Amino acid sequence: MRLVLASQSPARLALLRAAGVEPSVVVSGVDEDAVAAALTDPAPDELVMALAAAKGNAVFAEVAGIHADAVIVACDSMLSIGGEMVGKPGTPEVARRRWEAMAGNSGELLTGHAVIRVENGHRTKEAAGTQRTTVHFGRPSAEELDAYIATGEPLQVAGAFTLDGLGGWFVEGIEGDPSSVIGLSLPLVRRLLTEVGVSVVDLWKPPTS
Repeated sequence: MRLVLASQSPARLALLRAAGVEPSVVVSGVDEDAVAAALTDPAPDELVMALAAAKGNAVFAEVAGIHADAVIVACDSMLSIGGEMVGKPGTPEVARRRWEAMAGNSGELLTGHAVIRVENGHRTKEAAGTQRTTVHFGRPSAEELDAYIATGEPLQVAGAFTLDGLGGWFVEGIEGDPSSVIGLSLPLVRRLLTEVGVSVVDLWKPPTS
């Protein structure tokens, strides 16, 4: 059986590899803004789950054509800060505005997960859930923030920060699951895999001699 990661996130890929799984990667290409716009006043959990489900659904046909026996894991993360749900900033200007709101404050990182079981090329089971983790942000100096934004790292990550990269210097602490802040909650994905009849230990790659 193959675990397929429906994400182009290098952090999610590295997280799974560090946790003993060597996934195949199939990028969904989903228009996240279009998916969000089609929802009517969704709750934060509903929004990230809908985005994750859209990504999993988008890659199913391709995965089924390659791997007859597989499990697809799709994720989406957003930060709730000051009553607003925010994703990837995309530009330095937006990243700077995000950090002006985040510095010295706390936000809630929400990650939606969708798992699809593929057996004999057919979709047989699915499960979904969300994980919430509180993140406490430090106050980077103007020079530090300029340097961080100039690296480009915060532009393409939810909430304009990372925990496992350069952004980790500016995170004072978290309450909850650290892996979900990186982009994929290992404890929640393990539970969702169990719901679709897959044991995570069966996905671990054998140790090298």
